[in-house]
Amino acid sequence: MRLLLAAALAVLPLALAACQPSAPEPASSTAAPDAAPGIALKDAVIQLPAVAGRPGAAYFTVSQSGGAARKLVAVYVDGAKRSEMHESGMKDGMMTMAEVKEVALGDGKTVIFKPGGYHAMLFEVVPSLRAGESAEITITLDNGDKVSAPAKIKAVGSDAGHMGHR
Repeated sequence: MRLLLAAALAVLPLALAACQPSAPEPASSTAAPDAAPGIALKDAVIQLPAVAGRPGAAYFTVSQSGGAARKLVAVYVDGAKRSEMHESGMKDGMMTMAEVKEVALGDGKTVIFKPGGYHAMLFEVVPSLRAGESAEITITLDNGDKVSAPAKIKAVGSDAGHMGHR
């Protein structure tokens, strides 16, 4: 009887372990920031704020070369607590700026984020971002896909944001 009890106690942990749910599978590489087929992010520049504590800006070019039309819905920059997409323009002879929640892309379409047009405002920029270095910028699409690229960090007064689009 004791032998039977000892055998049952020895097997109990194995039986309990078999009832536990299996460990989750590791995330697939298709969830990586470069998983958006047909979407390209390039010419990324971070413009540091002129005065510490004020917003900075991010400029870049995003294009779509195929697939269903997508929308850009978020921009994230390492070193900024939050960011907002904005669009500048002229209205009644006055320069305006307004937040936008999405920017339409589409097959063969390129959108340039630059001064005087679409741009990302960067809030609470950390002091560790320094001109001449780089930081990662990540865009998020309406379907959840993300694309990342390095962004050159520029100081105020440099030609940041022009990226050859004068």
